[in-house]
Amino acid sequence: MSFRLKACYAPEYYAETRSRSMVKLGLVAEAAEAAGLAELIHPGNIDVALLRRLHDPVYVDAFLKGIRPLAISQNFPWSEELRQAVLTMQAGQLVGAELALAGGVAANIANGFHHARYHKGGGYCTFNGLALIAQEFPGKRIFVLDCDEHGGNGTEEFTRRLPNLFNFSIHGTRFGCQGGERSVARFIAPVGDDPSPYLRAVSEGLEAARDWAADLLVYQAGVDCHRDDPLTGIGASTEALYRRDEQVFRFARAHGLPVLFVLAGGYQEMEHLVPLHVNTFRAAAAVFDGD
Repeated sequence: MSFRLKACYAPEYYAETRSRSMVKLGLVAEAAEAAGLAELIHPGNIDVALLRRLHDPVYVDAFLKGIRPLAISQNFPWSEELRQAVLTMQAGQLVGAELALAGGVAANIANGFHHARYHKGGGYCTFNGLALIAQEFPGKRIFVLDCDEHGGNGTEEFTRRLPNLFNFSIHGTRFGCQGGERSVARFIAPVGDDPSPYLRAVSEGLEAARDWAADLLVYQAGVDCHRDDPLTGIGASTEALYRRDEQVFRFARAHGLPVLFVLAGGYQEMEHLVPLHVNTFRAAAAVFDGD
């Protein structure tokens, strides 16, 4: 297998927080690179003026300066390290989108986007890097297929601000995601040993992307919906998540739809969590190798 996916990642993605959600990023990057599945690309820095256009400037400036309560509205203690991590990951969203549009598939080994709303953060998400892509590519139709355990309420809010953004959230925990114009909230009950309802929902999301004539698919490849995750409601197996990933990539390749994926949620012990995220790279390689 010769496929190596272009993936944005930088050591600056890490910050010490009360969650270990940033710890996994470096471990996944290292494992995917060591397996020959990823070519790591440092995305550089983002112009914070872009974030002031996306979010309430009062909120953005409060985060940049560490002014509470807004600076900790994502439920992390503020630090300069956190600020740098967030800004670098946002840069990765834009570079990753460019790479996907140019090459058909790319990744940003990052998380923490879909709960961020216009005026504040939430649920470990500071700025909404999914909506940021739509803002910075106004001539492209950006479709978010969100397969995190938790509903993408922040992205849903941004669909009302950005006409080229569509959110399709498949979740077991609503987190305030209700659906609306250009936002579909697909709740999934625990699947047990039969993942077919979950995979059908993924198929519905992909068909919606095709029907909407999306130009870029942004795939939140969350694994907190895995049956062993402490936050799971869906309870999907490892095999089901791999099948989900393959389904997304096969559809994207068959329809010539560029896809950028990000890690999204996952909260197991690292020895179990990292292989689940690396499986998404393996699924991409299985589909795109030889292109």
